[in-house]
Amino acid sequence: MTFEMRTYTCHEGKLPGLLARFRDHVMKLFEKHGITHIAYWVPQDAPASQNTLIYVVGHASREAAKKNWDAFRNDSEWQKVQKESEANGKFVLKIDSLFMDPVDFSPLK
Repeated sequence: MTFEMRTYTCHEGKLPGLLARFRDHVMKLFEKHGITHIAYWVPQDAPASQNTLIYVVGHASREAAKKNWDAFRNDSEWQKVQKESEANGKFVLKIDSLFMDPVDFSPLK
């Protein structure tokens, strides 16, 4: 499995909406498109606690990750959810993605 850490930096005041969208819709859509949930976090300290979601997901491979994300982005249900949830403005200002491999002593290897 290939692990991907994603960090979403939100526009001011938009983190609660992003979290609700993940909770209510995105989690199921990720599963539908082969994206495995590992963990989700919000930083404890301000200012990041007010505008940042960090999560790790898994994919069968880097090639699978590209296919998974393409399928997710092109899913009509996702497009509808995104449009409706962002009727009053976009949630995410910036997305950082980092692909990772566990080291030999990692419990996740």
